[in-house]
Amino acid sequence: MDLNYSQDQIALSDLVRNICHDFCDTTVVRSCEDDALGYAKALWDQLSQSGLLGIAIDETHGGSKLPMLESAAIYEQFGYALAPVPHFVSSVVSALIIDGGDNTQLQNQLLPGVAAGDIILTPASLEPEGDYEPEGIQTSATMTSSGYVLKGVKRHVFYASSADYLLVLARTGENKKDIDIFLVPRDAKGVQLIQEHSMASDCQYRIELNNVIVDTNSRINAEGDGWRLWSHVLNEAIILDAASAVGLAERALEITVGYAKEREQFDKPIGAFQAIGHYLADCATAVEGARALVYEAAWAHASEKPYAALASMAKLFACNTARDVTAKAEQIHGGIGFTMEYDIQLFFRRAKQQQLNWWDSRYLEKQVAAAVLDSDQPLAVADPFTIEVESKRS
Repeated sequence: MDLNYSQDQIALSDLVRNICHDFCDTTVVRSCEDDALGYAKALWDQLSQSGLLGIAIDETHGGSKLPMLESAAIYEQFGYALAPVPHFVSSVVSALIIDGGDNTQLQNQLLPGVAAGDIILTPASLEPEGDYEPEGIQTSATMTSSGYVLKGVKRHVFYASSADYLLVLARTGENKKDIDIFLVPRDAKGVQLIQEHSMASDCQYRIELNNVIVDTNSRINAEGDGWRLWSHVLNEAIILDAASAVGLAERALEITVGYAKEREQFDKPIGAFQAIGHYLADCATAVEGARALVYEAAWAHASEKPYAALASMAKLFACNTARDVTAKAEQIHGGIGFTMEYDIQLFFRRAKQQQLNWWDSRYLEKQVAAAVLDSDQPLAVADPFTIEVESKRS
């Protein structure tokens, strides 16, 4: 395992950083806060023109499927810029669900449009009284002569107002995992969208499904395979979410280091005081540790080695690191750091929200604990450095 960036990773990272620099400064980020549409259209169009919306889609469907290491490099830059785009929900999670299902008609219909940016998809899984377990899915999908009738409520559905279709997890039977995923047009009769306001001021919606009828071909997965598909996709996608948390923490640290060098107290920069220096040293160490764990998980995925436990650990540690780093950044900035005029609060609020999205810290801890206590499988792949040394000796 080589944790140094490859030439491809460097090229992609530079490309995305340059695009975000030109189309996603903090003015753009602020303009998208609590906005009904919620994403930067100019940035989205530029990502489309650069071929970056098809990173999880193969070439046969118009994409440019990338290994996880290259995708992680892209997502680190998204986090660095706080990029307000539906890339994660559409080009990653939804694309992987469609691709992993067995409905070839929907694959041919949707994936080229997703890769081109002409179609936006978003998953709808969480429910008001549910958690991240299959029992939390109580939205029902009842088979009738007209097709499936969906009834229930979903919350925290990202970019729902911009999506052409929703990917709705619904219960089709009484057994614990009798769950399927259905493609539902956002403007279908019976679909009601209500905007929710989060700590991050990002674009989230509550969706009420009032006897929504979809045809039988709208089921994405093989019958009864929805929960397995959903869990598999989330295990993969959270590696990229963790990478974006690393980028967010890195940028917050950069802003704070710059402030500590400029802000003077007692005729010298506050960064010269030992307490502040130690704070920043701890933050830098934590960010590099999170980055190493994220890229180990990405490497394991790209190398087709077991990665589920690493993915949960990476998401847990990276999001906790982003939260801790931005909290320390706020403390170093003092009272002005909490004012809306200063950019650091943008990172602080999003770091906390990111701990709650796509499997929260408590669920991730449960996943890691299960890997530690309940499984005889190794938590990580065999030490690649040891393998390299032993091979040289032999």
